[in-house]
Amino acid sequence: MDDKRQVVIAGAGVAGLTAALAFAERGYPVQVFEQAQRLEAVGAGIQLSPNATRILRQLGVLKRLLPATVRPEAVVLKDARTLRELARVPLGQAAEERWGAPYLVAHRADLQSALTAHVAENPNIRLVKGARVSGAATGDDGVTATLETDGKTVQSQGFLLVGADGVWSSVRAVVDRARGGSSRSRFSGELAWRTTVAADSGAGQAFAAIGAADCVTTFLHPGFHMVAYPVSKGDAFNLVAFTKGERIAEGWSGHADPVILANAMSGTAAALARLVEMAGPWLTWPLHTVDQKQHWTTPTGIALIGDAAHAMTPFAAQGAAMAIEDAATLAGVIADFPADPKQGLAIWENLRRPRVEKVIRRGALNRLAWHAWGPVALARNLVLATRPAEKLAADLDWLYGWEEPKIIRR
Repeated sequence: MDDKRQVVIAGAGVAGLTAALAFAERGYPVQVFEQAQRLEAVGAGIQLSPNATRILRQLGVLKRLLPATVRPEAVVLKDARTLRELARVPLGQAAEERWGAPYLVAHRADLQSALTAHVAENPNIRLVKGARVSGAATGDDGVTATLETDGKTVQSQGFLLVGADGVWSSVRAVVDRARGGSSRSRFSGELAWRTTVAADSGAGQAFAAIGAADCVTTFLHPGFHMVAYPVSKGDAFNLVAFTKGERIAEGWSGHADPVILANAMSGTAAALARLVEMAGPWLTWPLHTVDQKQHWTTPTGIALIGDAAHAMTPFAAQGAAMAIEDAATLAGVIADFPADPKQGLAIWENLRRPRVEKVIRRGALNRLAWHAWGPVALARNLVLATRPAEKLAADLDWLYGWEEPKIIRR
């Protein structure tokens, strides 16, 4: 491979594999290094809004993914105490017509499998498992990544190193050393409680009785909120509840005392409480974020994307979409400035920051609204009741209707 054009990517999750495909599509040779020996999807369900599926379609991945997905008819907000519907944002065909791409829900493993299969077919991409990028050195010849694999230390060289290695990124530590930042992630104080239930199980039927089996349903309550939607072609439902909680083990998932969830649900409708009890056991995920003041790039040829750059709480359901956007835009901007990757990296970071920061603010606003209580909750319900579905959809045009910006050289 030509080291002067080679892209080295740390991490073979959604961000890393999308970046590999986006760079390879533009003719770059790519090496992807994944520390796990096997690619296993972390998490359960995933929401893919039109800003993400548009990119997956451009990369040829969507047609492979579609058979495993569900196209929900709406996002429905319900009061967890009364189960009364508060608002409905139309999706389905209306979303595709409005935003030019479908809104889909799927199991994360299905997205991972579709990306992996597409990568395997691309001769410009080499995927190496069981290899962790532990460090990097930069110089006139580009970036040299240090890899730990099979008890040995080896190196890989390219003109660009992309850190797509998640919230506990080792590449972020390299960027922070170069830029003088802090590489540690921060526990947000929030826990995500996740489970998946078969649609024909007792829990699946209990959800269908109070939710909408063909929609994304969010139950709102001062102490928690829960999002539920179909996955695996509709054969199962993904349930995820969010509560305040203490930090648990440093890792993706673990177990926390279910009393935390039960206490947070005080005062909810009996049918919803019964569903949560039937749907267990629940895996608990600590939600970590990354300092948004840190840099995402170095002038010497390193870039962070996805959670490595800007891990965020999931309250806008945009974590995967932002990773996919990052990957596609990074490849596009770098290809637009082939003779000056330093300038390309600076332009890319300046383009992406306002977009990502706006999404983070939207997530914070959603959480505030969904956990409102007392007069604030009454005001929220009144606003939702008087706002037509068309207006609720229009409020999301900036998010779902986004398309990759075109760079105009002067």
